[in-house]
Amino acid sequence: MSGFLSRRGLLSSAAAVGAAGFLTPRLGFGQFADPHSPAAQAALDTSAGPCTVPQLVVERRTIEVNGKAASVFGIAGPNKSSELILEADQRFLFELVNRSGEPTIVHWHGQTPPTDQDGVVETGYEGPIENGESHVYDFATRPGTHWMHSHFGLQEQALLAAPMIIRTAEDLALDAQEVTVFLHDFSFKEPSELLRSLTGDGVMSHERAAPEKVSRPAQASLTNRSPSNPASLALCGDVVLNDIDYDAYLANDRTLDDPLVVRTERGGRVRLRLINGASGTSFWIGLGARRGEVIAADGNPVKPVSGSRFPLAQGQRLDILLEVPAGTAVPVLAQREGERELTGIVLASPGAGVAKIDKLAKEKALPIDLSLEEKLEAVTPLAARKPNTRREISLAGRMKPFTWTMNERTWVDRKDIRVQHGQRVIMELRNDSLMAHAMHLHGHCFQVIGLEDKPMAGAVRDTVLVPALGTVTIAFDADNVGRWLFHCHNLWHMAAGMMTQLVYKYA
Repeated sequence: MSGFLSRRGLLSSAAAVGAAGFLTPRLGFGQFADPHSPAAQAALDTSAGPCTVPQLVVERRTIEVNGKAASVFGIAGPNKSSELILEADQRFLFELVNRSGEPTIVHWHGQTPPTDQDGVVETGYEGPIENGESHVYDFATRPGTHWMHSHFGLQEQALLAAPMIIRTAEDLALDAQEVTVFLHDFSFKEPSELLRSLTGDGVMSHERAAPEKVSRPAQASLTNRSPSNPASLALCGDVVLNDIDYDAYLANDRTLDDPLVVRTERGGRVRLRLINGASGTSFWIGLGARRGEVIAADGNPVKPVSGSRFPLAQGQRLDILLEVPAGTAVPVLAQREGERELTGIVLASPGAGVAKIDKLAKEKALPIDLSLEEKLEAVTPLAARKPNTRREISLAGRMKPFTWTMNERTWVDRKDIRVQHGQRVIMELRNDSLMAHAMHLHGHCFQVIGLEDKPMAGAVRDTVLVPALGTVTIAFDADNVGRWLFHCHNLWHMAAGMMTQLVYKYA
């Protein structure tokens, strides 16, 4: 099943092939193949020497935040860029090299590789990559706007994350300038200290604790507001929006003190690839007076939806197409939900002036909601078929003690979600807590088929927001056997237990 190899295993295989009278092919960036496939063996280059595989290097780096130097993680690709871009039908074949000074592993968020190449340690297929060691990954890619991030401890909070863009022929035919905006929340404090401020514990203990479930009828009666409307609940002070107050909010590693300014070209047509890589923060994406069209969600094409303000939960991605007229500058701003803090970049036509942007909005933002989700329709929905099984997943938890659960269990005492290979699976995600949860399923894409009691043929995604006291129904096909993590993409909720496994094998 696996194409997963350690560096030692790769070199051993190369030596074995060489001993048999063959040389392994040289693989350049942009010309990837399985080094053990018949096609690769047929393309032998006798002058190539040792097998070479492009590297992704996990390392430490220094950035400046609020006028101070900060040591963070980074992922550098073959061209030393932190943004990995692959072309249509290009395999993901990379040696992941760890030079960070501590163990790590990287998850390929949005991809659907074999289960033992998912880049996680919790399922037991892979172990952490020790400092100075490496692993080789080889799998077919899924096109779209995706990202890669650590799935080890709390390293994601320390910026061990980067964009991963898989282009298609249609992307190139669009003839739009591509601009990636990678959002993150930043603290000068160590991630373990941030966790300790929430739990009193500095490690991901996933300790067992009884969840606090909020009665929906009782809550609705208490507030005299609809539990399906998180904004109304927040206005009366019931919903909790943010676990941590951060020192800064970043867009491509920069604040609005010195934002990235991208000069436009090609007549000012821009495709924004927006990625919320924040560990604990959801954002509203604002285009000011300009309007844009959402053309993809989580890397999957959707029928265009026009607007100037869009919600983006942790782990989610949006592709937005917009025009930047000659002589203008368009700030693309991300406002933290519930607060005034802003970050972002500026799109500016050639020669246009760029005014300084305030880091605080005039008013606090409402909680992000499902206002965009209810408008999205997949260009390529799931094939029509009857579901084979339906599961209800309860999301619950509380701030004190800080514990979050799925089906009333934390990760340490989880009860796996077991299905059968080939089934169409329906999951009703019911949030019985007063915090929203961005739920991410590894190894699969699902379609949103219901919001509250309203059926729909929504977007195909891998991460969906379930608002406080809300319900979202999703459907997917069990077509990628193995053990797969299913968790809230708020890092602190996951660390406090909101994670389980989807498990199935070949019949």
